Amino acid sequence: MTKPVAIKELKENADEISALLKTMSHSNRLLIACALTAGEKSVSEIEAEIKVPQPHLSRDLGRLRDAGLVKARRVSKNVFYSLSDERLTNLVEALCKTFGPKSHSPRKGDRS
Repeated sequence: MTKPVAIKELKENADEISALLKTMSHSNRLLIACALTAGEKSVSEIEAEIKVPQPHLSRDLGRLRDAGLVKARRVSKNVFYSLSDERLTNLVEALCKTFGPKSHSPRKGDRS
């Protein structure tokens, strides 16, 4: 049995959690975060992995960076990104695993 959520404790962080989920609600940003759960990657590595045009990738990386969800590290002409918080890593890993390719649970109304 799962331990019940402590609503009083959660309420203190509800605005922060809501802002995080709002930022992560865009599919490209979620894919970027999923790609970064494996560790730091360059912009070109992320682009090749998630197959998003570079201008869109730059925009979404900027939004993630502005929200404090990713860190950037420059080496010469290359910029490397990583997730900035272990809590975000845990959340994104859970989402990726739950909704990844091996999670094909029947949807409401499906007959499987």
